Amino acid sequence: MKKLLVLCMLAVSVAAMAQEKKQEEPVMTKEKGGVYVINTTTLCDTKGYKSPTPLKVTVKKDKIESVEALPNQETPKYFRRINEELIPKFAGMKFDETDKVDALTGATMSSNAVKANLKAAYEYYKKNK
Repeated sequence: MKKLLVLCMLAVSVAAMAQEKKQEEPVMTKEKGGVYVINTTTLCDTKGYKSPTPLKVTVKKDKIESVEALPNQETPKYFRRINEELIPKFAGMKFDETDKVDALTGATMSSNAVKANLKAAYEYYKKNK
């Protein structure tokens, strides 16, 4: 019984430390040359097929320079397509143009979650730059 109690306390401690670490990461950082990097991990909890799909969005002069998918629990086979076929399309776009990019057939939920994260990044960027 004591071992079970100790294991439960340990699990709660680990979960609390993980949550604290998650909150410590800044949502947006400003780098040299007017470049902003936005991490959507805490901004958007829209799920794809299995999990949220957080992004690292790099912005310069109100345009998306790059988008990088952060760790998620989506099906690797389908999310690989998101990384290869969808995410590169956003480079060079203004945020208000991202709605024009269609979701990938067969990976619609993940595509829509990525687009929701881009929208969340834009809202945060507009308010905090």
